[in-house]
Amino acid sequence: MLDITKDIQSLTTFRRRSGDFMKQLKKSKRPVVLTVKGKAAAIVQDAEAYQRLLDVAASADAEEGIRQGLDDVAHGRTRPAREVFDEIRRKHDIPR
Repeated sequence: MLDITKDIQSLTTFRRRSGDFMKQLKKSKRPVVLTVKGKAAAIVQDAEAYQRLLDVAASADAEEGIRQGLDDVAHGRTRPAREVFDEIRRKHDIPR
């Protein structure tokens, strides 16, 4: 969860105290929103937290793919593999 008292800072402050921010990022595992002229401009987070975010996103993509596949099966939007492979062989002139 974002803590607006600590996790939103100006880019200028980040530049001046980057060492302190790196320690905070490592300790809290929370991203810091950097602002320019009062508007969010960038998000900074430690590498470990970013990797976790990538892992969660990859898992969500896989789960969504599975959900879509199950939905296709439930709604009859599938074909037998043999039929698909035969079509590919014909299309690309691949002998059996």
